[in-house]
Amino acid sequence: MSEQNIALRETVRERYAAAAVQVAEGGTACCGPQAIEVDENFGGTLYAAEERDQLPAEAVAASLGCGNPIAVAELNEGDRVLDLGSGGGIDVLLSARRVGSTGKAYGLDMTEEMLALALANQKKAGATNVEFLKGTIEAVPLPANTVDVVISNCVINLSVDKPAVFAEMFRVLTPGGRVGVSDVVADDSLTPAQRAERGDYVGCIAGALSFAEYRQGLEAAGFTDIAITPTHAVADGMHSAIVRATKPAATAETGRADTTCCATGAPEAKANAAASGCGC
Repeated sequence: MSEQNIALRETVRERYAAAAVQVAEGGTACCGPQAIEVDENFGGTLYAAEERDQLPAEAVAASLGCGNPIAVAELNEGDRVLDLGSGGGIDVLLSARRVGSTGKAYGLDMTEEMLALALANQKKAGATNVEFLKGTIEAVPLPANTVDVVISNCVINLSVDKPAVFAEMFRVLTPGGRVGVSDVVADDSLTPAQRAERGDYVGCIAGALSFAEYRQGLEAAGFTDIAITPTHAVADGMHSAIVRATKPAATAETGRADTTCCATGAPEAKANAAASGCGC
């Protein structure tokens, strides 16, 4: 990883560590935690009131997403769900309710402070079908073919190696598994420099892919049935969007070695793939 990418990742980690500490400290105050200050395009207000009311206040206050992936992920009883960049745990806890006792919800985050907040929220919510993992979304610490659904809320745009993220999503999904994420996506007409003019990297703007780049990245990883639907503007030419895609079920029927587990990109992603027993 280049020095620039290392610095970007550390900037992202510091931003979200500070947000977790702010929420945790607010939770000890007389009036409870206050939501992280974001505009109307981001945060817990994008969830329905009945969803917010089901959860610890700290989980809602720590939400910094640009959408509500639970509303589009079509979760079913018994599903196994992975939330990339799970933060304070809002989407993991909501997923856990949807999939029930026979399902499971994993949350993955690289920030110690967010993981500590999420574990505290899990305890308050009494969720037993939940597991929070420490790691990066470019190197998911789960074996191949582990989950039925991958969700994420405005996190993939923060990655410094998006091809590795898409490859890992594909690897951990079971054949026929699906993606339902919310993310910031740029108009195809905007150059990377123009995206950076509209907001910084840690603010989920400068690192966003265009619609065409997002589709190409998912296709290169092996996904099909790709749909990228804008929901609302977050800056000029920048949109919160719902991203859906499917891992083809046919990969389980080819009779050849399943190369879906052959992770690319980050070295740690390749190590995770090898550890999961892939014959690549």
